[in-house]
Amino acid sequence: MDIWNDFFGATLTIAGHDILWREVIGNGFGFLSAIFGMRRLIWAWPVGIIGNALLFTVFMGVWFSTPQEHSLLGQAFRQVFFIATSVYGWWRWNESRKGRAQGAPAITPRWATTRERLAYLAVAAAGIVLVQWVFLEVGVGWDAPRWYYWCDAWIFVGSIVATYAMARGWTDFWLVWIAVDLVGVPLLWHGGYYPSAIMFIVYGALVLWGFVVWKRAAREESPRPEPATADSTVG
Repeated sequence: MDIWNDFFGATLTIAGHDILWREVIGNGFGFLSAIFGMRRLIWAWPVGIIGNALLFTVFMGVWFSTPQEHSLLGQAFRQVFFIATSVYGWWRWNESRKGRAQGAPAITPRWATTRERLAYLAVAAAGIVLVQWVFLEVGVGWDAPRWYYWCDAWIFVGSIVATYAMARGWTDFWLVWIAVDLVGVPLLWHGGYYPSAIMFIVYGALVLWGFVVWKRAAREESPRPEPATADSTVG
């Protein structure tokens, strides 16, 4: 227990700011999960789950001791949904991998269809409206401005949509992550979660590269129609 307590409360100081090692390590697992995801490896999911569990304890400051002394509810509870969605993604990628050659990627990426894209955009819009209201009613234990709840709601909902799209193998999920990063970096920095903010910046570069990789794979690995034969063109 002493070893666990020492790890749980361990901090490092950078530029006068106390930072939890849990936040650094949790983001490290998240970054590694993103690399595995870009390479379409099953390990992306269990590695990500470990990072999610650590980051939940970081962002839920009202339950756990943190230097920031306040919570980011959207950041905290999205870790719970990450874990649930990751279990689904882990199962789906395992099913997809069956019958593939040894060492082959778990899935073949594709763009979401128009119907699928409209569906997840509609769910995201409705989810943001609902979640920001819930966060506002619950409160965060400090005098947060109104815009904070909208931003936190988008990060919460957008992250879930992106993770679900990744589980389905949709190339769209990289674009959703870019949109999440654009809001997440300033919000995390404003809240004093500097390692996570920096991680989002680094992760943004990885997301751009991952988008290029998946887009290329979707084009090169997608099934192509059989060329017409002479017999099929007769008559």
